Amino acid sequence: MKLTNKELFEFLESKYDQYNTHSFIEPDPILVPHQFTRKEDIEISAFLTATISWGNRTSIVKDAMQMVQLMDMAPYDFMMNAEGAELRSLRSFCHRTFNGEDFIYFLNSLKHIYTAHGGPEAAFTMKPGESLKESITGFREKFLEVLHPSRMEKHIADPERGSAAKRILMFLRWMVRNDRRGVDFGLWKSISPASLMCPLDIHSGNVARKLGLLQRNTNDWRAVEELTAALREFDPLDPVKYDFALFGLGVFEGF
Repeated sequence: MKLTNKELFEFLESKYDQYNTHSFIEPDPILVPHQFTRKEDIEISAFLTATISWGNRTSIVKDAMQMVQLMDMAPYDFMMNAEGAELRSLRSFCHRTFNGEDFIYFLNSLKHIYTAHGGPEAAFTMKPGESLKESITGFREKFLEVLHPSRMEKHIADPERGSAAKRILMFLRWMVRNDRRGVDFGLWKSISPASLMCPLDIHSGNVARKLGLLQRNTNDWRAVEELTAALREFDPLDPVKYDFALFGLGVFEGF
């Protein structure tokens, strides 16, 4: 699809406008954290939901809802206070390769993030001169400070090893962007939307290549950098808003 820059900008803007609406929430994993109003409950449910966001979206929403129900619909209180039999009750959970033991270790690590690092916003906040890639790497290191089985590490993306970190970038989009559309939460003020990177999966990658926004064939971190740089040409202050356009075109329109 060959468009001029002006045509491409107008096309992306129209699709962003079309899909960044409250009706987008219902079939999307972001529905799960929208069940909560407390900042910590939103953060925890969003992080866990994003973590299992691969595969069929209906299955993701169903399983993520099961996660928060297992935590008595009070993720922060459960995480901070549950022990013994309450934690063992999570062992029944399974979403693809993320099982109940992973769930328990994730809660232990998240608790560590809150108690030792001031919460996920503080743990992700970039130091002066730091890139988002370095911020994600730093968060991953903090998250893995708690004793854990090595198999759990595969569920936390490592952009230093080339991962596109799609689920972490999606979580960050949810937490940081605030365009008052009612989809993304905009809870975090210490990270600028301008510094976000675009989540990249098979759908958004294919659409981006058809639109000429991405040349790299592999959906890895270098492709994330290339795509985000292209989107910044259209909106340097909020490049990741076009995630709605790319995702919507790929999933809903089969573009």
